[in-house]
Amino acid sequence: MATSTPTQGPGIGEPNGPGGTGAGNGSGGNRWWPALVVVLVVVVLVGIGVLVRDLRTRDDAAPVASPGATTDTSGPSPSTTKDAPEPEEAGCAMNDVTAPTGADTVTVIDVDGDGRPDQAWISSGADRRFGITTASGATFWVAIDSASPIGASAVVSRIQADDQPIALVDLGREALVYSLSGCAVTPVANAQGQPYTFDRGFGEGGTGVGCSGTGTLRLAGLDAVAAADGTYSVTRTFVTLDADGRKATNGSAEQVATGAAATDPVVTTAQEVSCGDLVAGKVGDGPIEPAQ
Repeated sequence: MATSTPTQGPGIGEPNGPGGTGAGNGSGGNRWWPALVVVLVVVVLVGIGVLVRDLRTRDDAAPVASPGATTDTSGPSPSTTKDAPEPEEAGCAMNDVTAPTGADTVTVIDVDGDGRPDQAWISSGADRRFGITTASGATFWVAIDSASPIGASAVVSRIQADDQPIALVDLGREALVYSLSGCAVTPVANAQGQPYTFDRGFGEGGTGVGCSGTGTLRLAGLDAVAAADGTYSVTRTFVTLDADGRKATNGSAEQVATGAAATDPVVTTAQEVSCGDLVAGKVGDGPIEPAQ
């Protein structure tokens, strides 16, 4: 019986041929697509996870401002890079010193810079004193060193651009000037280191003391000299205190009036001790030594 070689029918082609079952372009070649999709999804998820982690890390590191607060991004100014010194507290410290019994006491300007008026006083007797009692409760004084038998009187004011507190004490024959800075009554010294003294007509240095100026008062020695016809010429010498009020320096004398009548204010002022509108010896303008 004869045999024949079977022939391949349609649908069973050569591998990689049309309709074949190999790994070429047939159904077997599409098996790697699902795996590729899975790999891509995994890569995307990992990338998202890394990004979220980075964002969380940055948020944790950033400072959190309180509600309503603002952040200054301008940086510190040069004036705030160092601790500024604290200003000194105004006013003298309270102490246990008191004015002598019987002293004449008058309310005066703010001496110690605490914004409150203070008191000036003068006591009588062989150890007569001039002193200040502040509103803060501090009392400081100085013995009046003068041989003048005339009762003392005083005025208290502030002078010069640096607003120095001073006291002028009139003793009839002379006048003394005291610095009231630093919670103390300190005699002002002249160029020779001696207490600065204004003559009151008993020497050749002048006849009075005044404080003149508009706005800022300047201390000055005054000298009213009578002429043969009864009129007066008046000269003025400004006196400048140093920064701590302890030393006085004279300026140049200048003539401020000639041929003035004896009643002219420029003459009468040159014959008294005053500072601004305050006149030593006038009741209410400053303390006056009580009679014994």
